[in-house]
Amino acid sequence: MSPLASGPQGPTTLRPLLTTVLDALTAGAATRDGPLPAGGPTEVAARLREALGDPLPDHGDEDALRTLVQALAAGAADPADPLCTAHLHCPPLAVATAADLAASVLNPSLDSWDQAPAASELETLVTRALAAEVYGKADQAGTTGDALVTTGGTESNQLALLLAREHHGHTQLVCAENAHHSLRRATWLLGLPEPVTVPAPAGTMDPAALGEALTALQGPRGSLLVAATAGTTDAGLIDPLPDIATLCETHGARLHIDAAYGGGLLFSDRHRPKLDGLARAHTVTLDLHKLGWQPIAAGLLAVRDRHDLAPLGHHADYLNADDDTEAGLPDLLGRSLRTTRRPDILKIAVTLKTLGRTGLGALVDRVCERAAEFAELIDRHPRFELHDRPTISTVLFRPVNATDDTVAAVRRSLLTEGRAVLGRARLDDRLWLKATLLNPHTGADDLAALLKLVEGHTPR
Repeated sequence: MSPLASGPQGPTTLRPLLTTVLDALTAGAATRDGPLPAGGPTEVAARLREALGDPLPDHGDEDALRTLVQALAAGAADPADPLCTAHLHCPPLAVATAADLAASVLNPSLDSWDQAPAASELETLVTRALAAEVYGKADQAGTTGDALVTTGGTESNQLALLLAREHHGHTQLVCAENAHHSLRRATWLLGLPEPVTVPAPAGTMDPAALGEALTALQGPRGSLLVAATAGTTDAGLIDPLPDIATLCETHGARLHIDAAYGGGLLFSDRHRPKLDGLARAHTVTLDLHKLGWQPIAAGLLAVRDRHDLAPLGHHADYLNADDDTEAGLPDLLGRSLRTTRRPDILKIAVTLKTLGRTGLGALVDRVCERAAEFAELIDRHPRFELHDRPTISTVLFRPVNATDDTVAAVRRSLLTEGRAVLGRARLDDRLWLKATLLNPHTGADDLAALLKLVEGHTPR
């Protein structure tokens, strides 16, 4: 019989397997020898197919764990490599990853209390603490916030629109050109009208244009939902949240803020003021697998008033029978649209408890400092153009006098060679290279090396 990971013998069974995994990760990283496997999609796919062979053989292979972990590591983009800077793809903290292993071993499912007795209580305590980080303690009327654990910003944004629709019926989304694509997709999924889009001429929502749109739309109180952004995926920009919140209050519009990227600034005393106005939103999206250094997935949707979550309530007799609930067993089905849910809250709780606000804030400060240093390095370099000083930790730049085609080709060359992982963003009708710095161990030499690689791959 195949051994189990849980139960009294679980740790004994796992220990040698963990050694195998760690050795395979080391070997795979050595094979890759850089931030990305060389060769591009065709060669990477061929190597993986060779390692996998028949995905479902008649007879098993005891060496499969080592073989496939090593192949995956050899073919991975390593977010801990300082030259891997394309996306909001963070290197996870070791302590969070270790906690995630425990969650996998115990395998609680957060759809009923009898499957997750301790995990359900942990989720309640930690989500309310994080909601308080966004909204503060209970207000004078006794209203308190709450938060749901999600798979990330896309699910959180969809839930925010769903809650608005369920509370107010007809809901018209108003967002800026810089809004995350998941918001527009959510209107399609929920059968809502096409969003009204207002300009973002400098990469952030124009409050004057928003005011004009809200005046023109009018409608019953609460029927308009404004979605602002705190940390755009292209440039890490933050909309003018206080002005937007005031306009929403004036026009009786509901406010959602997508802070999937920027929400981590809450932990930093230095950068938290950039999120002024966040607490005035009805709902807020957070992603701790970005500026929280968690293994994916670690998303949250915070709500200012926990009563707003009532529409998510659902009854399934085998999970939350009325008599069980009346007898004191917690009802968990209203905590998500998903039924089976793993305890992603454990890794978050362990991280918060281990590092505290000060420790997490220091990591946030460090990556923001590295981004500022990189921007300064670019600005001083005669062969590069800087888009702007970073708001969070994203830096946009491009070779001087390069065409958009050249910028795109430079990025693809670095990817294909496995030398560096840079993103791309289109702002001001031009294509820019994008570096999002989320590795707190990145140093000045790493930044100089990245710039030198780009320079060396740019035709003159």
